[in-house]
Amino acid sequence: RHAETAPLPSYDEVLVCSPDTGEEEVELLVRRALSPGSQDQKIYCLLGADKLVYKVSKQLESHFFRLVQSSSIPNYRFLIFCNAKADSSYVITAFDAYKVTFPDCSKTEIQTYLKTQLQVPSGTAPVAQAFEKPHQQNVKFVFSERAGMGK
Repeated sequence: RHAETAPLPSYDEVLVCSPDTGEEEVELLVRRALSPGSQDQKIYCLLGADKLVYKVSKQLESHFFRLVQSSSIPNYRFLIFCNAKADSSYVITAFDAYKVTFPDCSKTEIQTYLKTQLQVPSGTAPVAQAFEKPHQQNVKFVFSERAGMGK
């Protein structure tokens, strides 16, 4: 569900995956999401899970389904983000029954949401002064049609 005031996930709720992501990291996040006490409104996310190597992907599937069966948590919040074009990914195949297409949001809606979420209180972060706009943002996004060209 789309909520403009909902906070972004915190550092302990997100794992950004790469081919080097280990089984232990994935298991830890799954355990956090499906363990008693995880009902404190946190949303656990695996980003780029299609980049996991086969062995780690198999372990993700194993840990997830084992914990879901043994867990008494009916409303866990665990999201796995994959590139829709990565059709050879084991993760996409293993979790196909749970697949949901990301809702259509305009670039402007996403930027507006992030602008409200990525702010620091006035006078608390000297790094924020490096940005030219006085909106107290602490993150800048650069979009390029030619990725990897030094941006």
